[in-house]
Amino acid sequence: MNISIMIPLFILYVILMSGLAYYGYRKTTSEADYLVGGRNINPIIMALSYGATLQSTSAIIGFGGVSANLGFGTLWLAFMNILFGIFVAFALFGTRIRKLSVQLDTHTFSSLLGKRYQSKFITVFSGAMIFLFMPAYTGVVLIGGGRYLQETLNMNFDLAIFILAIIVGGYVISGGIKAVMYTDAFAAFVMLIGMIIFLIIGYHSLGGVFDAHSTLTAMENLVPESLVEQGHQGWTSMPEAGSPLWWTMISTIIMGVGIGVLAQPQLVVRTMTVKNNQALHRSVLVGGIFMFFLTSGPFMLGAISNVQFYNTTGEIAVQAAGGNIDLVIPMLINGMMPDWFLYLFTLTLISLAISTISSLIHVQASAFGEDILKTLGITQIPGIKLSLSRLGVIIGMVGAVFMAYFLPSGVIAQATSFWFGICGAGFLPTLVGALYWKRASRIGAISSISVGFASSVIGYLFFNAKVATAIGLSSALFGKETLLGFPLTHIHPLLYALPISTVVFIVVSLKNPTKVDQKTYEVEDSVVNQ
Repeated sequence: MNISIMIPLFILYVILMSGLAYYGYRKTTSEADYLVGGRNINPIIMALSYGATLQSTSAIIGFGGVSANLGFGTLWLAFMNILFGIFVAFALFGTRIRKLSVQLDTHTFSSLLGKRYQSKFITVFSGAMIFLFMPAYTGVVLIGGGRYLQETLNMNFDLAIFILAIIVGGYVISGGIKAVMYTDAFAAFVMLIGMIIFLIIGYHSLGGVFDAHSTLTAMENLVPESLVEQGHQGWTSMPEAGSPLWWTMISTIIMGVGIGVLAQPQLVVRTMTVKNNQALHRSVLVGGIFMFFLTSGPFMLGAISNVQFYNTTGEIAVQAAGGNIDLVIPMLINGMMPDWFLYLFTLTLISLAISTISSLIHVQASAFGEDILKTLGITQIPGIKLSLSRLGVIIGMVGAVFMAYFLPSGVIAQATSFWFGICGAGFLPTLVGALYWKRASRIGAISSISVGFASSVIGYLFFNAKVATAIGLSSALFGKETLLGFPLTHIHPLLYALPISTVVFIVVSLKNPTKVDQKTYEVEDSVVNQ
């Protein structure tokens, strides 16, 4: 890549993004504008922003690398993202979330739950969980962008992280969610074009879809013995049912992220930004098309990258990347694609990183300023002129950069699955109850959220082999890397934490009913849609 060409393109890109952010800043005149865009965002803008937020560098870099290792079975996650992440999230959950947020006059995910259950504890606890745990996910998104810039531009990784953080922090502080969503929509357009071209050129260079897949199937004998022992049956086949790899793919890759997407605070907030249900329905098609290319694309290209790397280096993808799956896609692009595409895809990856990070930082800032401090009665910190939400942006950005510097290599997909999993177990039963079950009680919600998060974290620390071994707490306390054996060592904690939190929610709600002011929920749709 010619740096003298890339730098002006990058500057032009930043100018365009800054212009959109400034436009969002000029349109932000109230708290509702800063938090939910005044509830009048165009449905196409919302759908593109939602998709850009969900499909971060973790999808392209992290899960593309996982597909290079595990194969086409990861495409089930793309199906789950379209089914749950778009159709269910917009057409089913989204319409009720939007209506309830208007009725309760709430602007954040945590305040929606807190006011629905008339509990300050839920608002503060949920906000705290978001503010404390989300930086790990934000950090891996930063890592994805940083690794691509490192590989493509030969840029120092620390410098790449710093540049991305400065760009994002600047316009989230100034323009709130309007700046975030406008820049997201532009970034999503760049992503979509880049991924379509990547797919077409990638398959064309390997002789087309049929030849690429046939060659990959014939390479079954090249699967490393260590993966074969864990159940790998080739890149075009699912792992052997019940094997360690099968449990990892089904529970962690497919279910952990595919179900957890429904309880993502940064995505739930998007459905609060449009003015009526018709806007959400119109968003489904745009969101579905975007999601198809941005999830299926990297998963397919990750798998067939084994053909490209074997043809050019004599090694499969992960071996060529030195064992770091996060480098597979950047190396594939640099080795397979024409020079002009490197410039486009660099902007695509930067768009992915910036769009997701900005949304995550906005949610963290809202959790800090609105859900935690203001709920506790703190409206201003002495000596600091910044609003609480804008101060939260700075703190959240620092936390994300810290995590990006210190998280180990090859961790993007795992950290993404961790965040999606704890959100699914901690928030999903309570969210569904808030939307569909009038008998859901305050104590039931508090119990479910607490048990969901606790069981998820305990599962990671003491049962999940990869995380428990890396952290070492189980070994330090009990002298064993995990407390129980296979298959629990390879099962994502969501698969048992979610049923536990659901049962707790239902049982405790039935035994401890709470009288909720039903007048809160009697606002007519005609009023809500205004």
